[in-house]
Amino acid sequence: MTNCNCWVTCIGRDAPMADAVDKERQKEELYALDISGVEWVGAPGTSPDEERVEIAHLPGGAVAMRSSLDHDTVLRYTEAEWRAFVLGARDGEFDLK
Repeated sequence: MTNCNCWVTCIGRDAPMADAVDKERQKEELYALDISGVEWVGAPGTSPDEERVEIAHLPGGAVAMRSSLDHDTVLRYTEAEWRAFVLGARDGEFDLK
């Protein structure tokens, strides 16, 4: 029996699983980061004592997001996830109709 090296038929079929494993690893690394010293920023014209969304830029282009009134709940996004979110927001994907 010979090993097949064709991309589409054999090697490519494992790509979705490899992508999923890589994404899971990225998220684990992202949530393992110590973010205790990051600088949180909110929208211009808002103050930290009012309810607002705050973000912090993390290594590798990742972003953390939290509410200014709940510092314990922090969502973290990879660079690709954040880019998709920002592009979707700019495109009106989240507009209420």
